[in-house]
Amino acid sequence: MIRFILVLVVTFYSQTGFVNEFVVATFNVSMESENYLTAEQAVDADVLRQLLTSGENSQIRNIAAIIQKIRPDVLLLNEFDYIEDPQSGVLAFIRNYLRQSQHGNEPIDYPWFFVATVNTGLPSPYDLNQDGQSTSTEDDAWGYGKYPGQYGMVVLSRFPVDTEAVRTFQHFKWKDMPNALVPLNTDGAPWYNNEAWQQLPLSSKSHWDIPVLVDGVTVHVLASHPTPPVFDGPEDRNGRRNHDEIRFWSDYINLALSSYIYDDNGRLGGLPDRTGFVILGDLNASADEGDALSQGIDSLLADPRIQSHPAPRSEGAAAHSPSNSLAAMHTAVWRMRADYVLPSTAWLELLSNGVFWPPEDHEDHFLVSSRQSSSDHRLVWARLRIRAEPDSAGPGPDN
Repeated sequence: MIRFILVLVVTFYSQTGFVNEFVVATFNVSMESENYLTAEQAVDADVLRQLLTSGENSQIRNIAAIIQKIRPDVLLLNEFDYIEDPQSGVLAFIRNYLRQSQHGNEPIDYPWFFVATVNTGLPSPYDLNQDGQSTSTEDDAWGYGKYPGQYGMVVLSRFPVDTEAVRTFQHFKWKDMPNALVPLNTDGAPWYNNEAWQQLPLSSKSHWDIPVLVDGVTVHVLASHPTPPVFDGPEDRNGRRNHDEIRFWSDYINLALSSYIYDDNGRLGGLPDRTGFVILGDLNASADEGDALSQGIDSLLADPRIQSHPAPRSEGAAAHSPSNSLAAMHTAVWRMRADYVLPSTAWLELLSNGVFWPPEDHEDHFLVSSRQSSSDHRLVWARLRIRAEPDSAGPGPDN
């Protein structure tokens, strides 16, 4: 049974007129319980719940400080464990960290947030990694994870969310994607047996379409976190899944290609033409580096519906890998562009973008000086503006 929760944290929202500029961001915060374990603690989401309730964890305080500095209006958090009761999860993070000044920064509040179940850690009845061992291992879950909800996602928003129009795609089957990159053994036989393939979801976590109302215009937040394209074998089951998880968005934003897609409520199709959207997430793929099948991310970045240039950059990333000509675009300490904020050409104007990665001589470097300081990823942001007179490719305010 799918569960999703949209919570209105405060009941008052002030309409202040036309929104000249707003900031959208993605941040893989590494806030999954395994990162915080002591020797006595079991691996489950209760570890994160306890830290969020305390308001005192230094790593989470630094994450909150980064958010307070950039002040995104819409923010996707990747690797934020799904906790059954949002009052003890996301709301605790907002109340105990974001609403509290961190290192002298101005507090920030998010009146709306969206959280839903994900596939990570959900046990399957199959030996998906084909190691002949028990199907209770994290590698045999529908998405890699040691417990349900590990590496979950949350979207925070300072704008109203159109609750009735939210779409999730947690249970869309990989087999139902036309020309799916089916993992194959070296002899050409399918890696997954037919019974497992019929049930395997495409998304390792989930794919979400969350309509956010910005100055009366609907902007669709398209959020996901594809699986890393590694930790497999010659069959490349994770690399192929990563490719097709990214390709899902390429098809979803193209009316001519999206008719096969169905959401968790059975509704068919993708976005209509002339719709404003922003694709957000740790996509675990780079067009130029890493082990991903680059055709997936290449196609997304080359799509005329997307503003993919200029790529966001930072001084800290450039200094982290000074001999690498691509380093300024890196968004993770392991030296790759993995995280993306990709606005549509319809309705939206890209004013500026960047990556929060201060160099070593900057006063804020302590926030990113190690993985234990905050995360092994960096917050990526884009400053956008609703077009006052949308071009012919833009949607109407009621779309």
